[in-house]
Order: sequence, then C-alpha cells, then structure tokens
Amino acid sequence: MMNRFIFLFLLFSIVEASANIKEKIIQNLETTNNLTFNFEQNVNGKTENGHCALSYPQKIFCKYNLKNNKILVSNGKSIVIKTNSSYYLYPLKRTPLNLILNKKFLINKIKNLDERILDKKFINFKFFEEDFEVNIFFDYNTLDLIGWQTTDIYQNLSITFLDSVKRNQKLNSNLFNLPQQN
Repeated sequence: MMNRFIFLFLLFSIVEASANIKEKIIQNLETTNNLTFNFEQNVNGKTENGHCALSYPQKIFCKYNLKNNKILVSNGKSIVIKTNSSYYLYPLKRTPLNLILNKKFLINKIKNLDERILDKKFINFKFFEEDFEVNIFFDYNTLDLIGWQTTDIYQNLSITFLDSVKRNQKLNSNLFNLPQQN
C-alpha cells in the first residue's frame, strides 16, 4: 500500500512540474514583445552566423556575418533574403518562420503539446503544421527561446541556435521594412 502511495505521489509531482514548466514558458512568451540575439545557423552542413532582432508578431531582421552582406527581413507578411548579388522575396506563410514568429500560435501549440526535457538544459516542443516539422527549444533555466529546427522551403534541414538572448529591447520599427531589390 505504501509503495502505491509513493508511486502516485511521484507521478503527480512529475505531472505538476511538467505543467509548471509549460505555464512558465507560456508566461514568458506572453510578456515578450521582442528578442535580440546572436545566432548560428546550420543548413545541410553549411554554417552561417550573425545577429537578429525579432519582434512579435512575425517580424525579424537578421544580418549575417558574411562578405556578401546577407540579410533576412520579414515585415510580417513577406520575407526577403538579400545579398550583394541576389534578392529573394517569399510570402512568409510559405515558410516555417511563419509559425515560429507567431507568438499566439506558439502559445496555443505549447498548451497542447508534451515537452521533452533534455539534460535539464533544454525544453523541446515538436509539432507538425502546414507540411512543416518544427522543433522549438527553450532554455531550461531562463525559459527563453534558444533555437529551432525546421525544414526550409527547399526541404533542407535548418538548425538555428540563439545566443546572448535579450528580451524587450527598444527596437527601431524601420528595421523590419523590406529592403529594395538591387
């Protein structure tokens, strides 16, 4: 009888701790208006890095540390990837970033997903939506978004790690204006 009691106590403690982590992540997201961060992105073995500013809903500006002056900009509807010699414009809704940059969508997804805790360092949520598989990662201690893994529009595996994450910084709204074509 005592073994059953201990088992039930441990089971309820685990369920409560799990719900508590999800609730804290949701609260953190709800109070986050924007993030700034350094990033490292690996797409099919090719690594790039730089700095981004993300503003909810669905805006992002990333400047890559590359000689070709690559930037990625979303104004909430479209996304542009521009370099010295190229310019690509896509509807945001046709990319997995559409899901990642949508705070309300993420909160609703997280409410209905089971999390995985990885080495008490990361919290992971995995979902499938609009033909995209998305893994989102949060820091176990700060509960900040620290990365994602997706399949990009060319069906390439893309893994993005965030570092030096800062919440609710003062951002210039012009940062998210789409750049003009070369």
